[in-house]
Amino acid sequence: MATTGGFTSEQLLLEEKLLLFPSFGLLEAVELGEIALDMGLDRSLPIAIEVRIDDWIVFHAALPGSKPENDSWIARKARVVKTTEHSTMYERVKAEEEGINWYEKYDRPEETHAIHGGGLPINVSGDGLDGIFLISGLPQVEDHLFGVEVITEFLARAGEK
Repeated sequence: MATTGGFTSEQLLLEEKLLLFPSFGLLEAVELGEIALDMGLDRSLPIAIEVRIDDWIVFHAALPGSKPENDSWIARKARVVKTTEHSTMYERVKAEEEGINWYEKYDRPEETHAIHGGGLPINVSGDGLDGIFLISGLPQVEDHLFGVEVITEFLARAGEK
């Protein structure tokens, strides 16, 4: 359980419900990516960052120390979020709590899907997926927590406008 940060699926589901966006389009996607880029550079994080609207990659950055395989992890995490409309960390914790094999449950191969933290859904109304925010390069709990921190910062700035 140490690899999942002691999260519960209930906590992670509540987190998703609290992190609703006022709106989400190209400008918001780029701003979210830029916040992640600035924070990642300030902390010298070896991460890749991606923001998607459906299958469209509208922001991507690879920071010093990241590796080409981070893009593969991002793509695999994105497929999980698109499949379930939940964060990859939620899916991992939920599968562990239920004692199930996520890949068998959803009939998805591990080669193309990854239930590793760092894939977060972007929701405006709470009624479906409006975008996907992805981080790869840190241990999965840190990928997830950094993603949540960036979204929280984005929402704080949006509230000031």
